[in-house]
Amino acid sequence: MTERPPRPDVPLTGGEREILTSLLDRHRATVAWKAGGLTEEQARRVHLPSELTTVAGLVAHLTLNEWFWFAVVVDGEEDTWEERLEQDPDAEFRIPPGTSVEQLLADYEKQCARSREIVAARGLDDRVTHKDETFNVRWVLTHMIEETARHVGHLDLLRELTDGLTGE
Repeated sequence: MTERPPRPDVPLTGGEREILTSLLDRHRATVAWKAGGLTEEQARRVHLPSELTTVAGLVAHLTLNEWFWFAVVVDGEEDTWEERLEQDPDAEFRIPPGTSVEQLLADYEKQCARSREIVAARGLDDRVTHKDETFNVRWVLTHMIEETARHVGHLDLLRELTDGLTGE
């Protein structure tokens, strides 16, 4: 995918929920753009000293973060990754053999859709507690904007190094 696909606009005068959710959705769409259209080899190509910082690894990491913060923390789902991450703190970056970049992106979109549903069912001031820490939904949304935007920057650099694709 070399052309920039349409991404959600962020309203300049919208309400707080509309601005936060559309900003996160814009970053999510940028993840899909930067990771889309790559071959399997390109998506796993290592450009940096860390073998974990690949396009495929970042998409898997972002999928896990969407699930953790929205499904586990906000919605109360059981954390089925906790033990695996205790054994290997980078487990989500390690892509199982046979998992295509297309599947990683489909899983990411599916998790993002679920995250949208979870957020839509709650107020921004709703409080949730996870492991003795209390958050409101607003904080979780803001954290995920930060997390996704940071990794969009990584994906932007990796994509440019992979095939020269640039663009905001």
